[in-house]
Amino acid sequence: MEYRFADCVLDTSKHRLTRAGAPVDVEPQVFALLRLLAEKQGDLVSRDDLVEQVWGGRFVSESTISARISAARAAVGDTGRAQAIIHTVVSHGVQLVVPVERVETALAVAGAAVNGAVSTLDAPAPVRPGVRFATAPDGTGLAWAASGEGPVLMRGGHWLTHLELDWDNPVWQPLLARLGKGRRLIRYDLRGTGVSQRDCGPQTLDTLVDDMLTVADAAGAEQLDIYAPSQNVPVAIAFAARHPERVRRMVLIGGFLQGAAIRGVEDKEMSDAFVALVRGGWGPHGAAHMRSLSAFFMPDATEAQIQAFVTMLHGSISPQQAVAHRQAISRLDARAEAPRVTAPTLVIHATGDTVQPFTQGQVLARAIPDAEFLALESANHIPLPQDPAWTRMMDAVDRFLAEG
Repeated sequence: MEYRFADCVLDTSKHRLTRAGAPVDVEPQVFALLRLLAEKQGDLVSRDDLVEQVWGGRFVSESTISARISAARAAVGDTGRAQAIIHTVVSHGVQLVVPVERVETALAVAGAAVNGAVSTLDAPAPVRPGVRFATAPDGTGLAWAASGEGPVLMRGGHWLTHLELDWDNPVWQPLLARLGKGRRLIRYDLRGTGVSQRDCGPQTLDTLVDDMLTVADAAGAEQLDIYAPSQNVPVAIAFAARHPERVRRMVLIGGFLQGAAIRGVEDKEMSDAFVALVRGGWGPHGAAHMRSLSAFFMPDATEAQIQAFVTMLHGSISPQQAVAHRQAISRLDARAEAPRVTAPTLVIHATGDTVQPFTQGQVLARAIPDAEFLALESANHIPLPQDPAWTRMMDAVDRFLAEG
């Protein structure tokens, strides 16, 4: 969705603000504030609404609120003296005082088209939650969000997400809608990616497990189920082994037990080639490389899904961070943790997965005591809603999480 006002365009699909055609960098809370004002289209937004929608209901000082409003004014070319665009009504709230035009973007239309084609998504998507922040033990800021009501399900953090962009993305939105149906869905952006702190500490198994615990604590989740995709699989395994009282059930999809760089010569060569692709082609000037990367993860994707996925990748991580991140992923190792997992576990893996070979799913299932294994006839590392295997996967996830 785009909101056009004054000489500004606020694009929620790309998490981007432009003024007079030039990009404007804004902090996540400032973007959220502008988005809220634009959505209200001139209606007054009270202080309580600001705190609930921008800060997730946490206590914030008046000076913090004032600072974000001032930053929002500066971003759109306004000032506290003029208040020609963002006007404060003393003791009542704040509002936009210029006309706002709503324009559906290509990503939103594509997402709606995909959703409409998937019969399993007969319930509306969950309401977009506010982004909140928690601090990991090493001081790294982690962005997280919670939506829905019911048993708690955490989707483990991985590098191909963005808390804001996911909601308008035809790849991730159907998954979020299904996972969040009848549940309280907790998500977070991995350190160094998305809305989380970009300049962060190292990505090791220990720090990533600490990040999961930090978000679970911040969300008040004493016990939860885990949906762990791809690189989050070894992290979730270690989390479940170290904090067994916190994990009820666990779903592991498209994952691995030991990173490619330490599995053997052939796997290390594949990992090095993947890092070289990222190093050489990441960023806005590497569109062809980025499309190739997207096709590697989901060969059956539609054109709209590839475009949306590339947009999300650009917004989620910098080229330097992407290289460092891929190198860190390839060295994760949960072999010592897997035999100590006591939570019931469902391992799912696509037979044609080229990112993490099918054999890695089999290794996982053998390593975790009493794990259940489901093979999906698919070539997609990232499940796609139009793939028949997607419905089978989601039905299995619902069944498994409903047990116990």
